[in-house]
Amino acid sequence: MELNHQAIDFTNSEIAFKNKTNAQLKEAYVLFKIMNNPFWVKTGKNLTRFAFSIHLPIDWIIRNTIYKFFVGGRSIEDCSKTIKKLSERNVHTILDFAAEGEEDDKIFDNTCNEVLRTIDYAKENSNTPFSVFKITGIARFDLLVKVSAKEELTQEEKQEYERVYNRVKSIFHKGYELGVPVLVDAEETWIQPILDDLFLEFMKAYNKEKAIVQNTYQMYCHNSINSLKEHHKIALENGVKFGLKIVRGAYMEKERARAKEMGYPSPIQPDKAATDRDFNAIIHYLVDNIDTIDFMVATHNEESSELLARLIKGKNLPLNHPSIYFAQLYGMSDHITYNIAEKGYNVAKYVPYGAVKTMMPYLFRRAEENSSVKGQSSRELRLIESEVKRRKQNS
Repeated sequence: MELNHQAIDFTNSEIAFKNKTNAQLKEAYVLFKIMNNPFWVKTGKNLTRFAFSIHLPIDWIIRNTIYKFFVGGRSIEDCSKTIKKLSERNVHTILDFAAEGEEDDKIFDNTCNEVLRTIDYAKENSNTPFSVFKITGIARFDLLVKVSAKEELTQEEKQEYERVYNRVKSIFHKGYELGVPVLVDAEETWIQPILDDLFLEFMKAYNKEKAIVQNTYQMYCHNSINSLKEHHKIALENGVKFGLKIVRGAYMEKERARAKEMGYPSPIQPDKAATDRDFNAIIHYLVDNIDTIDFMVATHNEESSELLARLIKGKNLPLNHPSIYFAQLYGMSDHITYNIAEKGYNVAKYVPYGAVKTMMPYLFRRAEENSSVKGQSSRELRLIESEVKRRKQNS
């Protein structure tokens, strides 16, 4: 029962940084120090964009700094060493081809084919139990806006959306054929409606025996709890498994700015405390409904991670229950990932991959998140400092 639960020690830097050499720790310290300063993040972003625009050969600089900390490699094959290293620490990998924000059908087809390759790879490799994709990686953003708003489409746009639909269907169908769960990432609220519609349609078609189609819910949206529970109800009514991932959210500033500009109520929680409350409340709901839900708690928050661990113990569930996963991003919150893995829970790292230029929108987001999320870089820095000090004392 919960009384016997021993809290996970997320301050254990020895376990967190076991795989890092002293030189790698020093590099990590410098990187997070820079990302702790919003001015340097903004300056670096502008300089990088300028350098790419005039075709300066800066790939090698990026590849040997921020890229190598947050990206698994250029290709699936290139990620094999990363996957192996993670598996040696009892950590699974979710390969994430992180292309996004493009406009061209040929690129969308290429991205779709790459996602299909990750499903093939996952089928053959037990260390990569999921596949994942973003709909903005295989569809034009402005088209998704129109479809979500139920605006009239031109004939050309109808044909374009049919191609988008077929890409989504091919991904979920491949997951169904091979028995590989496919996570679909959440997006901005004004294109989320079409994503939810597609999720529900393909959930009913492909989740009969296993939760293949899995949605993502951003708990910084105040209606996410209701949406999640409504979708769970639909799954139960249709006799299918419900699969999902919860995150706190990634587009807060953009969401609030758009709501203000267009004069509608902000969909975002009033403050972080409200987000934390809903996030932890839904963890209770998910564990209480474990017989009909497969879920992933993707968080860099120690309190939420500890809550899930405690509830698993409290329900006398196996620590590595096949329907429950913790998850963090590659390059961040190793103190959570490895200390959870050490205890025997299921945990995975989201490992993005792709060419340097392809990865830049993702890397910019990681840098901005570390500079804007209160305490994120500071926490990473404190843990690195703690480990450096520990190693000096033991040398």
